Amino acid sequence: MASAISHPAAVLALRPWLGEAVSGPRAVVLAAVCSIAPDADAIGFWMGVPYDSPLGHRGLTHSIAFALAIAAAVVAIGFPRARPAVALFGFLFLCTASHGLFDAMTDGGLGVAFWAPFDNTRYFLPWRPIHVSPFSLTGFFGARGLEILGSEVVAIWIPCLALGALGWGVRASIRRSKSHA
Repeated sequence: MASAISHPAAVLALRPWLGEAVSGPRAVVLAAVCSIAPDADAIGFWMGVPYDSPLGHRGLTHSIAFALAIAAAVVAIGFPRARPAVALFGFLFLCTASHGLFDAMTDGGLGVAFWAPFDNTRYFLPWRPIHVSPFSLTGFFGARGLEILGSEVVAIWIPCLALGALGWGVRASIRRSKSHA
């Protein structure tokens, strides 16, 4: 898996594109939580759930269906009066779904069940530049952790920051052109 430190980078990439449709710190914090939420399945390791099970790590909770369900639940519970809620839902969905995308870019594990619960086949992306992160905190500190973070900086953080900066630039350009119209 990519580390929990890097999954919220998706928020930085996507938030600038939505402007006022996703305003306020609560939306940003919940989006960051959504980006990490799929790893709740790691609890299964300690409960005896087999890794390759549909409920195992990178199974159902890493699927597109899960991302849709989490986004819908967060909008319904956390923002019941949000109008329109489509942009907020889309933002939360993409932040949650990015988790599986990042994990499919790692060099370890069994792949990601993107289509669960309909198909439990696990997939990786053809480009797998991210070194897989250990589940334990102790395994993350030291030379291995620095190697993992280095791969995440290149494959996640730099692209997400660039996409976010582009979003801010596009929105600023649109505002400028509207103010001159």
